[in-house]
Amino acid sequence: MKILTKAAAAVLAAGLMAIPATPVHATGRAAAPTPAPSQGTLTFTIGIQSDVDSTNPFTGIVAEAYEAYQLMYDYLMQSSAKDMTPSPALAESWQESADKKSWTYKIRSGVKWSDGQPLTAADAAYTFNRIIKGDYEQTNYGNYVVNIERAEAPDPTTLVLYVKKPTPIMEHLAIPILPEHIWKGIDAKAVKSYANEPTDGKPVVGSGPFVLVERKKQQYLRFVANKNYWGGAPHFDQLVFRVFTNADAEAEALRRGEIDYAYDLKSAVYDSLKNTPGITARASVYTGFNEVAFNTGAALADGTPIGDGHPALKDKQVRQAISMSIDRDTLVKRVLNGNGSAGDSFIPPIYKALHYVPTGDKQGYDPAKANQLLDAAGWVKGSDGIRAKDGKKLSLRLFTRDASKDSQASGEFVKGWLKDVGIDVKVKLMSEDALTEVIGQGNFDMFEWGWVVEPDPDYQLSTFTCGKRSYKDGGSIYADLSDSFYCNPAYDQLYDQQAGETDPAKRAALVQQMQKLVYDDAPYAVTYFYDDLVAYRSDRWTGFVAQPDPDGSILFQYGIYSYLTIKPVAKETTAASASESGGGGGGAPVVIGAVVGVVVVGAVGLVLARRRRTASADERE
Repeated sequence: MKILTKAAAAVLAAGLMAIPATPVHATGRAAAPTPAPSQGTLTFTIGIQSDVDSTNPFTGIVAEAYEAYQLMYDYLMQSSAKDMTPSPALAESWQESADKKSWTYKIRSGVKWSDGQPLTAADAAYTFNRIIKGDYEQTNYGNYVVNIERAEAPDPTTLVLYVKKPTPIMEHLAIPILPEHIWKGIDAKAVKSYANEPTDGKPVVGSGPFVLVERKKQQYLRFVANKNYWGGAPHFDQLVFRVFTNADAEAEALRRGEIDYAYDLKSAVYDSLKNTPGITARASVYTGFNEVAFNTGAALADGTPIGDGHPALKDKQVRQAISMSIDRDTLVKRVLNGNGSAGDSFIPPIYKALHYVPTGDKQGYDPAKANQLLDAAGWVKGSDGIRAKDGKKLSLRLFTRDASKDSQASGEFVKGWLKDVGIDVKVKLMSEDALTEVIGQGNFDMFEWGWVVEPDPDYQLSTFTCGKRSYKDGGSIYADLSDSFYCNPAYDQLYDQQAGETDPAKRAALVQQMQKLVYDDAPYAVTYFYDDLVAYRSDRWTGFVAQPDPDGSILFQYGIYSYLTIKPVAKETTAASASESGGGGGGAPVVIGAVVGVVVVGAVGLVLARRRRTASADERE
């Protein structure tokens, strides 16, 4: 998912919410007020540093947004907690037809939307048909339906998806099922600006384990538990995503007891939380990567040129030279504090069967080879040390994200390394929203961001296809999933092959061939694979589930496992923990009993509110 760490992000950009009642952030800006909790309400609060870019599933692209969609809506299936293999969700079971022309999904009976109306197979058929027939709707979900001709619901518990050819993605359809009675009133034009937020006190209609009841942009999202959820009600009443402007403020809120879980921490902040009484800091293997992306020649999907990218980046020798100028080991050491590994290809090594390990001409740190490539490409160093060709300087813009210190640090390192090989780099900070728009318009040379990669590789593979470049509608240009504008017919042919290959080993071989093409052509310089760094109040909460078991993430997963299993620590354990830690590492003690989960925070007040890219999620994150 785009889950750009951008994880974020996104992910395309890129989410989720609020700030304490009185503290001042490191930037000096006073924090925004948050709603007061109801007496007896047990609230689990998650700190995030990137707001959800949109609660409309057809619009959002950051990891935080996709996390929100999982909470609000059901999916046909999810990835298992143990090993990420396909697992039932809204669909209890599914089966391919003998002639391989259709798949039938058994939809759970008795499921209801949060407004009381029944959820049936008709809602699922509506969702799929809308994406199949849509344009804007295909930006986030088109790759899932590319081989699906139509959806039908012959009865309330049967969904039939008719396919053009056999395809392995039918067991990995990560599409939120939407309520037809709500969305049928939102046409193809209106959907582009439809916020899908609570209005006039009315929550967003969904069927997931939580219902979105309140949102304040750049502050928080507040959900209430769906006590009638078919998978079992959560063990707490409210879930709040609270937005922070930086990781330091987020960590301090965790120490003070104002939030329960700190997501997407930076390495230095994460290290500072280790060994803090009442807090567990966890580094999990993750599905995200970061990259420096290049404008390989921005164009619409039909090939019409757009944007103002530097023409030098159309030459893969120049891109390879830049990639070889980047010291990835130093980025891991200096930016991530060792909490990750050097990057290479765009399917992370957590997916062992799919990840391509480069051989032969690797793009490791080699300034001498980079200089040779630039010389061969005709870019000659001038008296000022900067290369030029045909009177044009090799001066490039590098956009980094103003909400990410890691992005900014990476940008400065890259600037220095490229100067060493004769490339002038001007670094500019930009918000993720603005960067998403700039990328879609093709008005960039390079940018730093990342992606979070789904268990099924099709979505990530699609981001490098010619058809996923930007498109024009009504005179306006809209971004699709391609952010490097890479277009290689040989890659597209392999993409079509893998999309119809149902043998896992043969498909994995095709996926690795595709990664090799992209690696050699270098539309990205994948910089690193980062760990998922989080911390949580283990003196208050227990029951987290790792995905994959045992070293994977415990929230922001491909599924909602932990949200249904985490619960308050028993009263006796909590009291002992508070006594031993002096109130939980500087935070206020938690009272769990008759008034469960009410946090006594004294003069600071309790913040009810508590997502690569990034994202990542990065999440692009």
